[in-house]
Amino acid sequence: MARYRDANCKLCRREGEKLFLKGSRCLTDKCALERRQYAPGQHGQSRRRKVSTYGLQLREKQKVRRTYGILENQFRNYFKKADIKTGITGQNLVQFLECRLDNLVYRLGFAASRKQARQLVRHRHIMIDDRTVDIPSYQVKPNQVIRVRDKSKNLDMVHASLKLGRGDEIPWLRLNKAALEGELLEVPERSDIPLTANEHLIVELYSK
Repeated sequence: MARYRDANCKLCRREGEKLFLKGSRCLTDKCALERRQYAPGQHGQSRRRKVSTYGLQLREKQKVRRTYGILENQFRNYFKKADIKTGITGQNLVQFLECRLDNLVYRLGFAASRKQARQLVRHRHIMIDDRTVDIPSYQVKPNQVIRVRDKSKNLDMVHASLKLGRGDEIPWLRLNKAALEGELLEVPERSDIPLTANEHLIVELYSK
């Protein structure tokens, strides 16, 4: 299976902002972006020319894709689904990404990063309602309950992640820390999603 194998911190430096790909490390002074606030590579510190319209569109697409840990073909398929669905294409795209199982496991605080959340799902530690789901891209629907399996409730990574208190801040999720479960109350509105990206530029990029 294709996947990104290089250093995650390079992605944050390339986009010029924290994508929170390394969990709690991103909140400390060990964060690579705090130490090197320039793009990676031998030309990272050189003076750059004015970015074209295409360049701006590409950077927004790459930022969103890397934030959610999606490969290019997967991201393009999400865009096609968002374009077909009734409503605003850019908003539909972000909502599809937000309702992925691995993202919601991260949002609830069961994992310190989306990469760690994918690992929990792949290793069958997560259940939807009463059945185990091992597909990170599974689209969770409103009123479905996401829970940690009984056999996995003693995992250190889950309890360490919960201490960050991320799940308490998301209005469209209900978190029960004692039971290690959460519920998607509704599909979030774009204004409520904590994603610093201009999805309209992505729509322009793919609409050419």
